[in-house]
Amino acid sequence: MKAARVELDDGSIVVAIADGDAYRAVADDGPGALLRVLLEPPERSTGELLATSSVRLLCPVVDPPSIRDFMIFEGHVVNARAGTGEPVPEAWYAAPVFYFTNPSCLHGPEQPVAVPRGSRMLDFELEVACIVGAEVGDLDPDDPASCDAIAGFMLMNDWSARDLQMKEMGGGLGPAKGKDFATSLGPWVVTPDELAPGAPGAFSCPLDVLVNERRIGGGDLASAHFTWSQVLGRASANTRLRVGDVIGSGTVGTGCLLELRTLGPKDDFPWLRAGDRVELRGGPLGVLANPIVDSVG
Repeated sequence: MKAARVELDDGSIVVAIADGDAYRAVADDGPGALLRVLLEPPERSTGELLATSSVRLLCPVVDPPSIRDFMIFEGHVVNARAGTGEPVPEAWYAAPVFYFTNPSCLHGPEQPVAVPRGSRMLDFELEVACIVGAEVGDLDPDDPASCDAIAGFMLMNDWSARDLQMKEMGGGLGPAKGKDFATSLGPWVVTPDELAPGAPGAFSCPLDVLVNERRIGGGDLASAHFTWSQVLGRASANTRLRVGDVIGSGTVGTGCLLELRTLGPKDDFPWLRAGDRVELRGGPLGVLANPIVDSVG
């Protein structure tokens, strides 16, 4: 099932599910409405059938309690380090690593993303995120059943100001200001059964990124080094995950400019600037596109 928050022509906001080439309104928007639809699917006959042209897709997550962003694709780590000559740290293979990012600056599909003030190296990151659908703790990373805690998946763009990021991480912490200005999610949330199964605890989904309608990178969700059960096990270790928490996969190999500029001629992959348009495609996850605009203020 594919569900999303949508804004109707009259300005009202509801939760809708995909119904062929249209949407069907199934719930008034409110705290937890999207998750209730995902966890307790309504009859498809419920509600008004809405033409795609009559709705605007919104960011599907309303005030998630937290957002963790992992780094589970070995290809991304290898490619990003190719220009430095440094190997992948052994600690990376020991357990999936993550950082907490900002749940207050979420963007939905087609919402403009502004170049952060002081940055000349704006980048995208092609990722997949899951929404936690149950309050859980200390999940078993080796048990594929840990994935039962996932209510759905969606595309995620972890926008990155690389120059700001590199400066701050030189101080021994981060990323922070190089990342917290924008994260895009959407366009809808897809229940796990919509994705092709991979290895136990893993899923398969084609992933592509286009800049100004030119495909420049991508891969498949199944190429991740760590499974989603390992991700959830690490995220929930010695703590609890709450309903609505968002967990990102990290960047798929060749899913960002940082990698592509290392692998190929830099002139072929310029940093983003106002007027560019970035489009993430994820098969059943849909298309998440955002235009880039000048800094605000």
